Amino acid sequence: MRQELFQQILMARQRVYEIGTPTPLEALSAPIDAEVYIKREDLSPIHAYKWRGAYNRMAMLSPDEYAGGVVAASAGNHAQGVAAAARHLGVEARIYMPASAPMMKQAAVALHGGEQVEIILHGDDYDGAAALAREDVAESGAVFVHPFDDLETMGGQGTLADEVVMSGQGPFDVAYLQIGGGGMAASVACWLKAYYPDIRIVGVEGVDQASMQAAVKAGKPVTLEYVDVFCDGTAVKRVGDRTFALCSELVDDFVTVSNEEVCAAIQVLWETRRCIAEPAGAMGLAGLLKDHERAKGKRVLCVLCGSNLDFGQLAWIGGHAAIGASRRRYFRFEIGEAPGTMLKLLESAMDGVNIIDFQYGKVHESRAWPVIGFEASPMDLELLGTRLRDLGISHEDVTSQEDVEFRIIHYEPHLFRNPYFFKLEFPERPGALHDFLAIFRGSANLCYFNYSFTGEQVGRAMMGFEFEDEDGRNAFKKTLSESRHEHQEIAETVLERIL
Repeated sequence: MRQELFQQILMARQRVYEIGTPTPLEALSAPIDAEVYIKREDLSPIHAYKWRGAYNRMAMLSPDEYAGGVVAASAGNHAQGVAAAARHLGVEARIYMPASAPMMKQAAVALHGGEQVEIILHGDDYDGAAALAREDVAESGAVFVHPFDDLETMGGQGTLADEVVMSGQGPFDVAYLQIGGGGMAASVACWLKAYYPDIRIVGVEGVDQASMQAAVKAGKPVTLEYVDVFCDGTAVKRVGDRTFALCSELVDDFVTVSNEEVCAAIQVLWETRRCIAEPAGAMGLAGLLKDHERAKGKRVLCVLCGSNLDFGQLAWIGGHAAIGASRRRYFRFEIGEAPGTMLKLLESAMDGVNIIDFQYGKVHESRAWPVIGFEASPMDLELLGTRLRDLGISHEDVTSQEDVEFRIIHYEPHLFRNPYFFKLEFPERPGALHDFLAIFRGSANLCYFNYSFTGEQVGRAMMGFEFEDEDGRNAFKKTLSESRHEHQEIAETVLERIL
């Protein structure tokens, strides 16, 4: 089968460039000791590599198959490839997509396909859409254009590896290839190993998407009970029979990456190449960053296989990239509930460490459990943990725990004494929060604090302080006004809901 796939890639070179052109292979200044190159499939006609396989398969239709049209199932990128091919070839296509497919991918399919394409939304994932597509094929006799488990489709996908070889940048020592159904990994590995016999192929899968690793372990394709869909382009419960056979032979190692590690790779791509990959598109680089010790001194290839990202995902990606790069951690502390204790905590062990999140609400008369998020180098975060332990400051690492992840801030309003709530703006720099709290040292007690870094020059927090009497409250408000910190008192209608 490997030789047959090689021949399919060879023949696909005659077809795929009727609809697209070769994509760049660019050097990447990755934060590791390796020479890294990125294959920019995000710069293709559909901003993903899937046009190659879809067009190659559809360009091979016989006259009868052409007349009967095609059927496809996809979460997005393959659907766009089929749509673009259908429009170019004049073939009618029915494309089944999960109802949960990103809206921008649905819109892109309609844009690329025009009147040649009918989009049918069905099910909550690729498997649900594919099942209905198979029923359509059984009834209509139309050709099913498989997104990965088809040698003609894989043949087209493998042309990206041909462009790598033809670039003259090789040979490469190792390639990190993301795996969903396994089509791209199988075809790229097949071609690269023909020209670079000593190359090591590393398959990269998501933590809750490792269907190829499960298949290799079982000796046959297996169906995962659950698949995480953050990396929607690789969210496949069961790999193909052909791709399993090929990847079992061609993939030398596997690396499994978390969603946070994928986010960190997306940030690296943005900071070094000013491109934003979709999660599945950055998975190969995420594997390299995780496996960087074995890649030291090597010449490395990664494929940025797509950039069809729903804009709404950017906020989650931005908030989790630093966690994936081990530059952000969240600690829950236990301190006394009294004026000045929060400031003392900041002064005792956190000098020079950047605070990027603060979650606190008063729930006890004498004890407090604030959650503080820090961002620094992995070494500085380790030193912070050591310093806290040496000082005997009670704390626990709660990074990625659900209540912190979803910012569930518990508080008991009946415990607040003469509270004053306001929104505060402060310069986004290390020590700014400490400097603000120091103005009111010992004169007010913090009863609520909600702040999260947004990447702006100005930080914004919602804060609540409590006082022994109304005089203390008024004195605080006067000092706050004189401090020249931008602030706004919380409206009475809002206070009625939160207190």
